[in-house]
Amino acid sequence: MSLRKPGTRRIRPRACAVFAAAAALAAIAVNAQTLPPPPAAPQQSASSFQGSVAAGEVSAQPVELSLDDAIQRGLKNNLGIILSGTQASGARGQRLSELQALLPSVDFNAQATVSQVDLPAEGFRIPGFPTTIGPFGYGDLRAKLSWSLVEVNSLRTYLVAHHNFAAATLTAQDARDLVVLTVGNAYLLVLADQTRVSSVEAQAATAKVSLDQAVANHQAGTAPLLDELRARVDAQSIDQELIAAKNALEKDKLALARAIGLPLAQQFTLTDQVPYAPFDRPEVIAAIRQARLNRKDLAALIELTKAAEQQRKAATADRYPTVKFDGDYGDIGPTLGHSHGTGDATGTLSVPLFKEYGLRGEAVAAQSQLDTARAQLSDMNAQVDADVRDALLDIASAEQEVEVAKSSVELANEALSEAQQRYKAGVSDNLAVSQAQASVAQANDQYVTSLYRDNVAKLSLARALGAGQDYKNYVGGK
Repeated sequence: MSLRKPGTRRIRPRACAVFAAAAALAAIAVNAQTLPPPPAAPQQSASSFQGSVAAGEVSAQPVELSLDDAIQRGLKNNLGIILSGTQASGARGQRLSELQALLPSVDFNAQATVSQVDLPAEGFRIPGFPTTIGPFGYGDLRAKLSWSLVEVNSLRTYLVAHHNFAAATLTAQDARDLVVLTVGNAYLLVLADQTRVSSVEAQAATAKVSLDQAVANHQAGTAPLLDELRARVDAQSIDQELIAAKNALEKDKLALARAIGLPLAQQFTLTDQVPYAPFDRPEVIAAIRQARLNRKDLAALIELTKAAEQQRKAATADRYPTVKFDGDYGDIGPTLGHSHGTGDATGTLSVPLFKEYGLRGEAVAAQSQLDTARAQLSDMNAQVDADVRDALLDIASAEQEVEVAKSSVELANEALSEAQQRYKAGVSDNLAVSQAQASVAQANDQYVTSLYRDNVAKLSLARALGAGQDYKNYVGGK
């Protein structure tokens, strides 16, 4: 059933056919539109994980911060994990939008119309007949239904959005492992800086003792001025190292605060001292197998590859016919008490007839995106393998470095003590003392660096295995 407003012209059947043909061509154009942008891994840059959204107020009392506290703060406030969450929300919204294309659309309209028709303006000039009709009016309460019953392209496009959402969700989960690695590395770096500052302060105290001894010997006439000058240069050099070490400590503390969302003006102290302990390294093949099962970034790329496959199928589906139903039903009349039901039902079959170059272009572009996704997935599998092997090699190397550096510290301290005793006894000048102090400084620095590398390598292994949340089983050799 159909309704024609009073005072309007009746459309001829031939004109209706023309309008229907135009509507069909418009539907073909809509169904053959270009594919959505190629799916891309929703990853954040490394710099994102260095920032955060600051939380909390600055307190006059220093905050005691354990490694676990720092990581938990990072999991809440780190910018990288926040942005990953917002990207997952955006992908979810896109999936819901694409789902709507598969479901019926129902709208309700309430319309009230008042009309007055000017007959001369419509071409009616009848002598003795009124020139105007009206005013008159009517009301129309109507529900409209529109549903694409058969549209394969929309189904494939929804599957693309579904896989993209799954990839974004997995990427958000992977961001947690990256936060653990970033914050853990920053925490360990501050610990290494603190140890280095303590070591340089101890060297400064030793250099002060040597300087006092050289001054006393020179005043007593048992040592030349050269010994005193040499001791002063050594003491001032160590003072300079101490200044640089303290500056590095403060800057790295700022970097840690930035990564976990702590206000930069807030003072804090680290409560954990991560000791060295030998690590029971897993077998390489078993570790790689575990990583491929647990790595969320690898799983996200698998989902993106599936999305690219569906996008390629969507390009092919553009050639398929579509079937759409449109209908409405409602009450119309001068008043609600004097109204009756009217309705329309229309079924539309749309078939693309000639868009060959456009359809081929979409298919080629979609195939290119699929080939790219498959190549990236293959590379990611190799990268997972390399990450595990690199971490295991770094752990093995760092453990050896720690043992050698520990022995070097003991030998250097023994050599310094021997040189100080010889100089005090007047057997030699303080050149040997100066050289021994330099050896102690180098040995201590190497020991601190090797401890830091060892624990960072263990954190990297946890990340490589997709077990960043279990970092407590790796750091410190637990």
